[in-house]
Amino acid sequence: MSTHTPTPTSDSARTLRERALRLRELGADGVLVLPNAWDAGSAAVIASAGAPAIATTSGGVSWSLGRGDGQRLDRAEAVEAARRIVAAVDLPVTVDAEGGYGPLPADVAATVTALIGVGAVGVNLEDSTAPGGPLFPVAEQAARLRAARTAAERAGLPELVVNARTDVCLFGLGGPEDVLVRAEAYAEAGADGLFVPGLLDLDALADLCERSPLPVNAMAVAGGPTVAELAAAGVRRVSLGTGLAQLAYTAARRAAAELFGAGTLTALDGSLGFGELDALYRG
Repeated sequence: MSTHTPTPTSDSARTLRERALRLRELGADGVLVLPNAWDAGSAAVIASAGAPAIATTSGGVSWSLGRGDGQRLDRAEAVEAARRIVAAVDLPVTVDAEGGYGPLPADVAATVTALIGVGAVGVNLEDSTAPGGPLFPVAEQAARLRAARTAAERAGLPELVVNARTDVCLFGLGGPEDVLVRAEAYAEAGADGLFVPGLLDLDALADLCERSPLPVNAMAVAGGPTVAELAAAGVRRVSLGTGLAQLAYTAARRAAAELFGAGTLTALDGSLGFGELDALYRG
């Protein structure tokens, strides 16, 4: 499905470049923490908590649209969701673009072009052909990442932050040396970072961070290493994947179950007030 890409005005192009440069600065200065948003409302709430930038979660976005995770959206749906999130905040937004919404480099290029058109200044692109694998061969994924970089340059945003996700560890499809082979190829193809979900062993992370040609992004999970521990291992970017979306949906189910059961509403204790939430939105 085609996606119309607006032509940026000089002012919007300037804003995009400023936000992309800001995202780059954040990634180079200490550890960048990104609790992932899944819709415009969650993005505004996360921004109000002090986030310097917003990242999206494809799983959460899919759930908010009544779909399961795993590349079940088409490009137009994903881009429209990104547009709403970008419009909700005055911060750099980096979008989880899953596998690029098509296997070919041209598919990835079309996705990147469309996302820049709605104001995204960063993308995550994964090397899984499907949930659970297999992965794209290294050379094929490098070509897809190179297409993303070229598309960004052609769209007037060479500063776009391309975070290359590898699912080697997440799906148990190899070990640290396999990750490094991909890191080297992805760096040569123009990626700016390496996202390795599923790897939370601090010793292994420290070794990867030391040897990787790209700064490493880890996905934090409940009960896993803290942000400080990940940073000490050399991780430069920490995200939560679907973690916050899971928490929000869990809270909704708990409150509903309590209401249907005991008929009480103690699960709502401590909620943000109506006025406080309503004031976050522009419309």
